[in-house]
Amino acid sequence: MATPRRILFLSLNYAPEPIGIGPYSAGLAEALVERGHTVQVVAGQPYYPEWKLFPRFKRRWQTTVENGVKVTRCPHYIPADPTGKKRMAHHASFASSSWPAARKARRELEPDIVFTVAPSMIAAPVAVSMAKRAGVPLWMHVQDFEVGAALATGLIDRSSKVADAAARFEDRMLHAADLVSTISGPMCELLLQKGVEPEHILEMRNWANHAEAMDAADENHFRKEWGLEGKTVALYSGNIANKQGLDVVIEAARQMATREDIVFVISGEGPNRAKLEELAKGLPNILFRNLQPEERIGDLLKLADIHLLPQLHDAADLVLPSKLGNMLASGRPVVATVRPGTGIARELVNCGIVVPPEVPEAIVSAINALATHPDYRRTMGTAAAGRAAEAWSKTSVVDTFEEGLERLLG
Repeated sequence: MATPRRILFLSLNYAPEPIGIGPYSAGLAEALVERGHTVQVVAGQPYYPEWKLFPRFKRRWQTTVENGVKVTRCPHYIPADPTGKKRMAHHASFASSSWPAARKARRELEPDIVFTVAPSMIAAPVAVSMAKRAGVPLWMHVQDFEVGAALATGLIDRSSKVADAAARFEDRMLHAADLVSTISGPMCELLLQKGVEPEHILEMRNWANHAEAMDAADENHFRKEWGLEGKTVALYSGNIANKQGLDVVIEAARQMATREDIVFVISGEGPNRAKLEELAKGLPNILFRNLQPEERIGDLLKLADIHLLPQLHDAADLVLPSKLGNMLASGRPVVATVRPGTGIARELVNCGIVVPPEVPEAIVSAINALATHPDYRRTMGTAAAGRAAEAWSKTSVVDTFEEGLERLLG
């Protein structure tokens, strides 16, 4: 068992956010407390994926103890329409409001280590300062390369001064950390390309946080409720934003509109949902549904015969979507729009079909193949469930974190 440590943990996203980074920051903090560590979290107020403040939270600092973790939530700007500039203001406001909370937590906790999650990279200087003032190591965990993703999705103009300044700022923050972890092998390789020394890099992926719910899931619940009996369901579930490139799914559905046996379901929230619904207007084979409550996520994932994981051409190696672990754990094949050799493609060997990004005809071909051959689907689904159990377990992730602690502090 690892030596108990005092950990100051900074993360913009935290529970009760149901998807994205929040469940993993909260799950990790709580798991560390269960193993005997003391964890104090400075987080943002919950807003994701709706991009609006959750009910019962107020725009002020709030401190609670949740499952053994002392959590201080800081008020910050939440744009309803998160464009590039507004996102930067959003992150900058969290950096500003988290400073006094982090300073207070540092004095109370006297941490052995400061752990910070990117996003938000703009708030990383707060963690850098806290680590220096406490005289302890800084660990940065990169869930998403924000600058690269913003460039890939057009939120920042590649030729602008902002892009150059953002890249230089990211470089400074990465090199300020004593340890930099990230969630996939290709993302670790990207850290090497950015000049981070190999001995300062650690792969620490997310886990399939709904895996246990799959065992008790009712795969017919939503089929009955939504009138999908006898249909082959191609499901996308999660955030609906620029990075996902969901326009290609709408176009694939358009090309398959005459197939009465196949239906596309998009279940989620996000800034691009209204645009997608407008694009899909009049299509008989596509359903939009809200993000489902926690107790029904297993049912939703089991509804799928085929999971869809669209990604834009330039974004696939900048992030390994956490939803992928849950897709695999559901025992269903995945159709992903990524290039061969990317982190997502590596995860899907024998577990799904990889097709070129932003090519709806390729999605149509993959769905046709899987819909026509149910035995093929079942074989891939069995392999997917095995992959989830092997590589996406929470225990192994927390073990990796403690190994990182010992590397820095042992």
